[in-house]
Amino acid sequence: MRETKNTSLDTVVTGFILLGLPHPPSLRTLLFLVFFIIYILTQLGNLLILLTVWADPKLHTRPMYIFLGVLSFLDMWLSSVIVPRLILDFTPASKAMPFGGCVAQLYFFHFLGSTQCFLYTLMAYDRYLAICQPLRYPVLMNARLCTILVAGAWVAGSIHGSVQATLTFRLPYCGPNQVDYFFCDIPAVLRLACADTTVNELVTFVDIGVVAASCFMLILLSYACIVRAILKIRTADGRRRAFSTCGSHLTVVTVYYVPCIFTYLRAGSKSPLDGAVAVFYTVVTPLLNPLIYTLRNQEVKSTLKRITAGGKATRENK
Repeated sequence: MRETKNTSLDTVVTGFILLGLPHPPSLRTLLFLVFFIIYILTQLGNLLILLTVWADPKLHTRPMYIFLGVLSFLDMWLSSVIVPRLILDFTPASKAMPFGGCVAQLYFFHFLGSTQCFLYTLMAYDRYLAICQPLRYPVLMNARLCTILVAGAWVAGSIHGSVQATLTFRLPYCGPNQVDYFFCDIPAVLRLACADTTVNELVTFVDIGVVAASCFMLILLSYACIVRAILKIRTADGRRRAFSTCGSHLTVVTVYYVPCIFTYLRAGSKSPLDGAVAVFYTVVTPLLNPLIYTLRNQEVKSTLKRITAGGKATRENK
């Protein structure tokens, strides 16, 4: 349980100072370049996925690729909420963030992050239906139902973000105002509250940790059924294609969920590893999604080749 600080409540914090990721000063320029390149590649890669899915009529009407397009859109915004601010930590720019900016960052991070969490679960369910119920798949999962499920994920994510932001910033903050993290997140901000944070920590544990763990278990259960169905496929090529499609999704899910669960099931932790672990699901995962889904998805690669070939033909005709 978090004890109330003795700091005078007359002092009201109007902003926070983000201390960022611990790093040697000699590596500041290198880290700036690394995260800047990661951000640019993340935006370009996910934009390429979006354009590819949109350009091919066969792709943007299929649930699997509707989910993939939404995931790319989420990754672009999630990366934009976190990485630009992280990049500033490696420059002489001020590390201060207005109180309202901290509220907005925490809200949008949890809004987008939880929506992505639900979307991964929907994608696993979609793959389960496609592989385990192939004959009934067009009836069980169509574009209309897919749209409803995606809308539900967005609404649930928005509610989650609102609840977390409201609970976190209803508490008084009267100093100090230094957030020992690279963005405004619940565990780091709660350490600065001048009030008992027991309720917040309990809600964080249940609403984030348990929900994320439950979604992860549902995904693993879906893939256990998928693996069993794949092993029944008679042809080696069929098994290879099925494993390839599902393997990409499971790889990204593992990189996203495991660090996330590690962070929020240990809300009171002050381990120096927390920041490094958070980099995986805030910075690395949005970069991996377009790489994995592009390199391991034959239909996306074929569409990219057609688009590229069409662009070359257009330039040659000119």
